Formats: sequence, C-alpha cells, structure tokens
Amino acid sequence: MEEESCCCADDLLEFLRIDVALEPLCDRQQTTCSKNVMRKQRNWERRLEAKRSKRKEEKQRKKLNKLNKDVNELQLSKRVIKAITKERLEEARGAGPGLCVDLSMTDCLSAKEISRLACQIRRLYGCNKKALQPFRIFLTELKKDSLLYKECVRMNDGFLNYLIDVTEESWFHLFPSEDVIYLTPDASEALEYVEEDKVYILGGLVDETIQKKISYTRAKELDVRTARLPIDEYMVKRPNPKNFHSKILAINQVFEILLTFRGTKDWTKALAAGIPPGKGYMVVSAASTDINTPEEL
Repeated sequence: MEEESCCCADDLLEFLRIDVALEPLCDRQQTTCSKNVMRKQRNWERRLEAKRSKRKEEKQRKKLNKLNKDVNELQLSKRVIKAITKERLEEARGAGPGLCVDLSMTDCLSAKEISRLACQIRRLYGCNKKALQPFRIFLTELKKDSLLYKECVRMNDGFLNYLIDVTEESWFHLFPSEDVIYLTPDASEALEYVEEDKVYILGGLVDETIQKKISYTRAKELDVRTARLPIDEYMVKRPNPKNFHSKILAINQVFEILLTFRGTKDWTKALAAGIPPGKGYMVVSAASTDINTPEEL
C-alpha cells in the first residue's frame, strides 16, 4: 500500500510539472497570435486609407475636369454669341431700317445732360445688340473734339468698337429727305408702322431738357416728314398723386419701342415695354381693367 501511495504522489507531481511547463508556451502563442492580428489590422487599415485617398483624388480629378469643361463651354458659348451678334449687326448695316440720333443740338445741353445722353447712347446700342432684328445705327454731327464724344469714350466701354456709323456730317446730307421720318412728340401724325426702307431720326436731347418743339422745329425747317409715337391712340393717363404725365422719352426708350414693335407688330406691347410707369401713362387694356374692377365690386 505504501508503494502504491508513493507512485500516485509521484504521478501527481509529474502532471503538475507538465501543466506548469505548458502555461508559458500558451502565453507565447497568444502573444504571437495577437501580434499577427495587430499586423493584419494595421495592413487592412493602410489599404483602406489608401483606397479612401484614391477615391478622394479621383473625385477631385473628376470635379476639376467638369469645372474645366464647364468653363470651356461657357467660353465657347460667349464666343458663339459674340460672333452671332456681330453677324446680325453687320447684316443690319447692309439692309433694314436705320435709326439716326441727331446730335446737332447738344449745345442746348449742360455737362450733366451730356453725360446722361452718353449713357442713353450706350443703352440704345445695348438694346440693338440683343435684338433679333437690329437697326442700322447712326450718330450724326458727333465731333471728336466735343464733350459728348469724350464722355462716350469715357463712360461706354468699347465705344470706339461699336458697330455703328459715327460721323460729323448732318443726317440731312446723308439720307434722301423722302426716306426720313423725324420722330418728335410734337408731331401731329402718329406713327403707324416701322418701314424697312426708312430712316428714323431721334433728336439727341434728354428728358431733363424740357425745351418745347426743338426737334420739331428743326425737322420743319428742313422740310422732312415728322411723326410721333401713338401714345394717345393706345394709352391713357394713369391717375397719380402728382398728376404728372409726360410723353418726353429718352432716346433709348423710344428705340426700345421701335424695336419691340418691329418684332411684334403690336403697339400695345411696344409702348408698354418702352414707357416707364413714372411717365404717368398706361395701355388702354390695363386702364379698362382698372376702370371695370370698382364697378364689378
């Protein structure tokens, strides 16, 4: 019995030694395993970051390419529009109705009014550039040493490159009198049509210069036909606190009316487009609506 007890004790001690010896081995394996996992984790994170960076770069590259494409298309569009506009203006200089601004009366204007007239010339030209059916524009008796010429150059970008005819001569020497219609608010005859073979003369005055019948008197002295816009035929006075009503318009406003009528053949639309509400007039259709509304109520 004693021998058996001794054998059992020896076996137990041997087993314990083996178990104790195995513990460091498992720790080392776990440590090795953890290092492998961490290494794989770092590799995976690096690959993920590289993919993210690549996607970001690709996205930025596409965005930049799109931006460059949009800029190129915009530049192309501007060039195309500019070319089309130039072609239309050149065609108008060869055919179609003429619009002449008579600048023989600028001696009547103050320096402030001269500046305003230069601004109106810029707006007139801007309207003509946008028009599908532009007029041939003339500026007559515009002397290069005059204040108006200097103001046009100073205030109007690209004035020297305007596709218009600028001359120091009088319109009276440029056009046959039978082809001329001088537009003035003092004329008795209302303009009915915009004729393709006529030249329409506008007096180079501004609406601040309320000097009666200057352009009308000049036209009569030269014995040419005069006409007024058909404001009385298609518009009525708009009630306003100051009871102000004026038919005197800036040259660019008159020109916008002519352009609109030429495109629409409708005086109501043309006058509504060109005459500001502040002038105290409204088209008859709008007036009828205003008059009928209270009755209906």
